[in-house]
Amino acid sequence: MTSREAVILVPGLLCDAEVWAHQIATLDTHYKVIVPDLTRRDLLTDMAADILIDAPARFSIVGHSMGGRVALEVFRLAPDRVTRLGLLDTGVHPASPDELPKRQAMLDISANQGMAALASVWLPPMVKPGLLDTDPALRARLYAMVERMSPRIHRQQINALIHRPDAAPLLKHIACPTLIGVGEHDQWSPPDQHRPIAAAIAGTEMTVFEDSGHMAPMEVPDAVSAALSAWMARPISS
Repeated sequence: MTSREAVILVPGLLCDAEVWAHQIATLDTHYKVIVPDLTRRDLLTDMAADILIDAPARFSIVGHSMGGRVALEVFRLAPDRVTRLGLLDTGVHPASPDELPKRQAMLDISANQGMAALASVWLPPMVKPGLLDTDPALRARLYAMVERMSPRIHRQQINALIHRPDAAPLLKHIACPTLIGVGEHDQWSPPDQHRPIAAAIAGTEMTVFEDSGHMAPMEVPDAVSAALSAWMARPISS
């Protein structure tokens, strides 16, 4: 019996498999879907190394938000094992000097007030404006996902982001089928941030998910699942 091709779906900051729920259900029919746990490490490279330990010899990998940066580190560590690469609502630039105070403010909330309080402050800008008021079911899923995390996990993941490497020089070395996608209304990682990423990778076109913010896999799940299905159908070199 031939084993199914593997696709690794890497969640972002304070996210788990729930962020990929629709995509898991869509892809699992034809592929072996793997969602790694990013809650044990405080550096992106260590998260990537953990993924490689458990991954099959060759695989496709797509990351959302912080997960996109982890996916790039996986490619940096083992480019010959990556058959396709997907980067959604993410970036490649290193942390700027003004980023740490903003991150620290969020860390203070989770440490002193708890994860529910953090969710109330952090989540609204992460989605299309007003969506949490008009879609209570999505709001409940997003809040529950954040509340499954802890101040320790939050601190570790922020440390990983603050110490992230500059991934821009890596882009010119990517030759596998690559998907670049971003929500139309993503305020944290806007479309303009993704255009130079797509331009730097030969043969790559950017997909803008209409009517979505930063949490595109959950906000417009059908569109993201369709994009991932088309990406997985692209042929790879042997």
